[in-house]
Order: sequence, then C-alpha cells, then structure tokens
Amino acid sequence: MSFKDLLHETFSALAANKGRTALTILGIVIGIAAVIAMTSLIGGLKQGLISELGLEQSRMVNIMYSGAEGQTSSLEDLRMIQQNVEGYEFVTGSQYGSAKAATGTKSKDVSVMGVGPGFFHAMSMKATAGRLLGDGELAGDSMCVVLDSVSKRELFGEDEDCVGKTIKLNDVDYEVVGVTESSNIMAGVGSIYMPFNTCAIRVSGTYEVQSITAFVQEDADIDDVVERTKEYLRKTYRVDDETGYLYVESMKSIQEELDSMMMAFQMLMTAVASISLLVGGIGIMNMMLTNVTERIREIGLRKALGARNRDITRQFLLESVAVCLVGGIIGF
Repeated sequence: MSFKDLLHETFSALAANKGRTALTILGIVIGIAAVIAMTSLIGGLKQGLISELGLEQSRMVNIMYSGAEGQTSSLEDLRMIQQNVEGYEFVTGSQYGSAKAATGTKSKDVSVMGVGPGFFHAMSMKATAGRLLGDGELAGDSMCVVLDSVSKRELFGEDEDCVGKTIKLNDVDYEVVGVTESSNIMAGVGSIYMPFNTCAIRVSGTYEVQSITAFVQEDADIDDVVERTKEYLRKTYRVDDETGYLYVESMKSIQEELDSMMMAFQMLMTAVASISLLVGGIGIMNMMLTNVTERIREIGLRKALGARNRDITRQFLLESVAVCLVGGIIGF
C-alpha cells in the first residue's frame, strides 16, 4: 500500500467518526495548552519578580552589619571598604527618613531617601521626566530632589509637569529636577530622593548610613569580592555570628537562588499540567483500541485482499499521528 493510499484511508477513517476524533483532539489541545500556559506563567512571574525587586543589577552588592558594640556605619566606613577591598567600582550609602511634603493646596506624608554618588547607577534607575541628581550634587548638600512616580502623582497630579517646580519638605523649599519610576514594592508609598548630606542635615538629623550599596567592577569576580568584604568587616569591626550581624550578598547570588526556587516551582507546575497531556494520550489510546475492535471485519477483509500486517499497523499509527499533530498545532 502506497503512502498516498495510507493518507486517504487515514483521513477517511477519522472523518467517519468526527465526534470521537474531535473529542480526542480536544484532550490533546487542552494538555499541550496547559503545559505551555504554565511554562509561560512561570517565566512571566520570574521576570516580574526580577524587575520588581531590582535584580537586573547582578554587579550590585548589598552590605549590612553591626558589631558587638552596636556601632553604625558612617560615610568614612564606606570609603574604608572601597580602599581596603579590591574590586569595587564604588561604594555608596543611603538613609531613610520621612517628611510632610506640600505643593500649594496638596500635602502628603512621604518617604525620603538620602542617597550618595553612584546610587542611581547602581540601581539602574532612569529619569522619566527631567533628570536624575548628578554625582556632584549627591556628594554635596544640594536643595534639589527627584520624585518617584507615586509621589509625583500625589503631589502634582497625573498630567501636570513638575520639573523645575518647588515643593516644601517640612516647610523647607526644594527644587524638583526630575521624576523616576517608583521603586517601592508596596503600591501607594511615595518616595523622594535627595543628596545624603541634605537628608542628614534637614530631615533625619543623623549621618548614619542605614543601607550600603556597592558596585563591583566589570572584570572582577563577584563571589570573591563578596568573600573578601566579609573577611574585612569581620576583622575591622569584630563582626561575627555570635556578637553581631553581617550581611553581604550580591544580586547575582540572590538571582541564582530565585532561579533555583522558580525552577522547582516550574517543574511542579509542569508536572501538574502534564497530567492533562497524559489524559489526552490515554484518550488517543482508547480511541485506537476502539477503532481496532470496531473494524475487525474491515481488517479481515483487507488481509483477504492481500494487505500485510504492517500495512494495517501503519494505517492505525498514521491515524494516531494525525490526531496528535492536529491537537498539537491547535494547542500550541
């Protein structure tokens, strides 16, 4: 029997049982669609988490520590870390405060971040309007600020241009030079960025560095730099697990942990979705078994006319392949 004849007989047999064929194809469609949907969902969820948590910056290192005497970090400590640990492009710090922001008739409690030179670069933050604060401004006590999208909307509205305008923070005037996307994970919390020294003098009242952000040089081994940073902090500030707190982690390691977690979750969800595919495969097996049972007379007639066993086997296999291909194409 030629391949052309096999194709003709296959589609004739499937067309003769349209309802059963359609239901079998539907099982395959649902199974494949479920697997693809789950895979895409996990991929989208992973990218969403990476974007929301700011994990694109694989060269960024977060540093937090406290010693036995509860000492806090200062700007001098940041300079010492950069000088004594090779491999850092820069080490910058930030602190947090809160203030009452006002523009004309609008007022709102906002979170204020005092940031140092390099902060916006390390966080890969971009200006959506105006500009970000330059390193020269961040190193001084400039009275310029950058709003995030939430604080801009709350203080100026969605459509009003705020660049170049003045806002009051605790009754002190500041010039708005730009707007950036909100970096807050919790929706509805507005942030205002200003130079570290300005925040220390006019908002927080302290020069304590509450968060240290370092950026590793492009050709440096991130894991090695992290380990040498831990070693330096243990020796210099007598930080250990018993008498203090030490946290030095790169975004690369956090992203690897996220990848591992998401991979396990993806395998679990894919396994669950694959049950639908298995059910579809069992449906095809059931249909072909029913076909063989119902077509015993036809098989006997074909053999009497000279058909070989392999010709009959090929026809039933081709029917199964045709159903799988149609279901796979539609499900994909």
